[in-house]
Amino acid sequence: MKVRTYAESTTHELGRALASLLAPADVLLLSGDLGAGKTALVKGIAEGLGVREPITSPTFNILLVHPGTLPLYHMDLYRLENPEELEDIDYFGTLEADGVSCVEWGDRFSQAAPEEHLAVAISILGDNDRELLIEGAGARGQELAAQWMSAASLVSGLEVRP
Repeated sequence: MKVRTYAESTTHELGRALASLLAPADVLLLSGDLGAGKTALVKGIAEGLGVREPITSPTFNILLVHPGTLPLYHMDLYRLENPEELEDIDYFGTLEADGVSCVEWGDRFSQAAPEEHLAVAISILGDNDRELLIEGAGARGQELAAQWMSAASLVSGLEVRP
């Protein structure tokens, strides 16, 4: 499924729409160029999960934990160079924890992707225009993708396409 947004605020609202559907151990693997909107999407998810602290990209921290109605585990794999480093940050333990994991640059180590996840690839189409390619893996990922697209139809300023 594809979603096209025309403003960062719409990408943010799309994240808020997803937040209400998330459950413990849900995993989002986010990909896209620098500045594509990965963190903007996570900011919306965080707001929807009741996170009160500011959300920034965890590029240098690799993992930031934000308390909310569900814990938000915000990871950034950009600075990691090989899959063995995932063990050093307890990547797999975090994905299986009691919260929601949003993994920026989640496509860097595709072999480490959990069976059940939601992949969101964000492409820059213009100054503010973005296209999100959304693919669910496993039963939960597919269910979440379908529910999100249904919820997205209520967000103004975007186009949803199968």
